[in-house]
Amino acid sequence: MTRRSADPLEWGRGPQVFEMFLEPTCPFSVKAFRKLDAFLDVAGRDRVTVKLRMQSQPWHMFSPVVTRCVLAASMLEGGRETARRVLEAVADHREAFEFEEHRKGPNMDATPNQIIARLEDCSGVALAEAFAFPELEAEIKRHTKYARQNGIHVSPTFMVNGLVTALGSGDAVEDWAAALE
Repeated sequence: MTRRSADPLEWGRGPQVFEMFLEPTCPFSVKAFRKLDAFLDVAGRDRVTVKLRMQSQPWHMFSPVVTRCVLAASMLEGGRETARRVLEAVADHREAFEFEEHRKGPNMDATPNQIIARLEDCSGVALAEAFAFPELEAEIKRHTKYARQNGIHVSPTFMVNGLVTALGSGDAVEDWAAALE
């Protein structure tokens, strides 16, 4: 049996480290995620490494299922880019994976298998088998433990070179880049 491992969700190749703790269905995390390339362009891909950390949030009711799908995708062919496709699909179709006001709406009748199937349809990534990879549990726990040890409670949260910063999803990418100074 081949042991699978997750491809780190990292872009850029610089010495500065900019970590983004995101919950895939959170509207503010989606806003931050959509700024990834613009930030890399402003900050310099050879100056910064952006690391995405999944931060499941219990008030986003299907958060554990969707987060698990993102990390499962990172274990498939294409690794981080496949995971990125899944993140983009969630961002583009957020309402298909979220409850209205975190408590009601059509997703009340959805099952985890239906959510996975929707995400497969939106992303074009076959996730059902990967969702069950036994190695995936360790990756999910790694993301969770790393966030907890750094005092991360909400998404999005940003860390610059190991320190939590007051940056937000509504800030300009130029402000994010200035935090690297």
